Amino acid sequence: MTPREVVIVGYGMAGARLADEIRRRDPIAERVRLTVLGAEKHAAYNRVLLSAVVAGGMSAESVRLHDDEWAARHNIDLRLGVDVTRIDRDKRCVELGDGACVDYDALVLATGANPWIPPVEGLEAGPGVVAFRSLDDCAKILDAARYGAPVAVLGGGLLGLEAARGLAGRGNQVTVVHPLGHVMERQLDPAAGHVLARQLTGMGVTFKFGATAARYLPGDGLKLDDGTLVPADLVVVAAGVRAETSLAVDAGLDVDGAIVVDDVLRTSDGRIHALGDCARHPGAPAGLIQPAWEQAEVLADVLTGTNAAARYRGTTAVTRLKARGIDLAALGETQLDAGTPDVEVLTFNDPTGGRYGKLVVRENRVTGAILLGLPDAAASITQFHDRGTLLPDDRLAVLLGRALPTGSAPAASPADLPAAAVICRCNNVTKSRLVEAWKAGATDTPALARATRATTGCGGCADAVGGIANWLAAQ
Repeated sequence: MTPREVVIVGYGMAGARLADEIRRRDPIAERVRLTVLGAEKHAAYNRVLLSAVVAGGMSAESVRLHDDEWAARHNIDLRLGVDVTRIDRDKRCVELGDGACVDYDALVLATGANPWIPPVEGLEAGPGVVAFRSLDDCAKILDAARYGAPVAVLGGGLLGLEAARGLAGRGNQVTVVHPLGHVMERQLDPAAGHVLARQLTGMGVTFKFGATAARYLPGDGLKLDDGTLVPADLVVVAAGVRAETSLAVDAGLDVDGAIVVDDVLRTSDGRIHALGDCARHPGAPAGLIQPAWEQAEVLADVLTGTNAAARYRGTTAVTRLKARGIDLAALGETQLDAGTPDVEVLTFNDPTGGRYGKLVVRENRVTGAILLGLPDAAASITQFHDRGTLLPDDRLAVLLGRALPTGSAPAASPADLPAAAVICRCNNVTKSRLVEAWKAGATDTPALARATRATTGCGGCADAVGGIANWLAAQ
């Protein structure tokens, strides 16, 4: 059997994961010859952890997903720093900037998204302006953000707050400019947003709500629409992203904000697929890595012929803020208020303690939650939600993390966790899978990460994985 020529355009988190999943199913390239084309000159890295690089808690090397020998070890033609200029659907090849063409039987677009720069006078070309999206952006931010220097962050969403917290932790005077009345409005209700902002204020971050930038004055800062000036030696732009669809548009594929795909991640051309931030599927939340990795598993099944019935049906993702000193998780329906028909909404608000909880229940099951400063509740409510477990009558105990799903036990010790407990939600890694990997020789956290991918998503499970490794070593 002649192997299929599969070409992946994009070597970010989605493209790298798809390549890994294909080689898990076809390790000796018997069914798929694989070419990966990356625009950046770096090996693939975990974009979710860039805020930790800015904060100084992680190095650029530590967020890499692959080592230098990965491609050779897995029989992959990896090309970095490559400019893909055109898709020739008739000849079934992609054209590169150097004039070369790469033929394909199946093409996958994993081109991700680009940062959106607001139409502010002087911002797009001004010195001292960095759009926070890539590893190179981190280097630019760290070069420009001298200790104690004033920094303005445009955008109070997830990425903007992570950047703001990281820079404040480095000693910068940080002001977040956000056009709406509270932060993370896509994931949080106003009450939760206000508690979070109060927490961040105590960590050295100042906020300008209901304001937009009108002009950037290099050397001075941002002039806002109300006439005030936000002093800034550096402006970090985290105002959102736009799917990178230029290749798809030029090739005549169906695009509606992003590249339209079906349940096998197929575009309007049956030989071309797309996944991750550049793709539009009705069941995929935008801007999160978990949908891309679930899509990669399905697409790897399809491209290798491992499972012809594989379909991507959508993802219910948990959003977590990766900021030192803050424990925040939001999932499902978060904007509903008490009084909504056929819905129970229970809230707990403790601004002084930096805690906020919201539980949304339909038909005795969790359909949404916001958990700020309530890590035990976040762990148990996520299990209730993922398993569809019926809730106990004591809703307050659930909201405060004192009630666990059937079959669970308190997580004080790894020994108390059931084998089926999900430790790494990003990669769906259970305790039993970690135990198996440990028995096979992965006896510390880095080795377990390589064997199972646990900790390589948002990184929030690192302590739990380390605890399980230590517990196993003590047996």
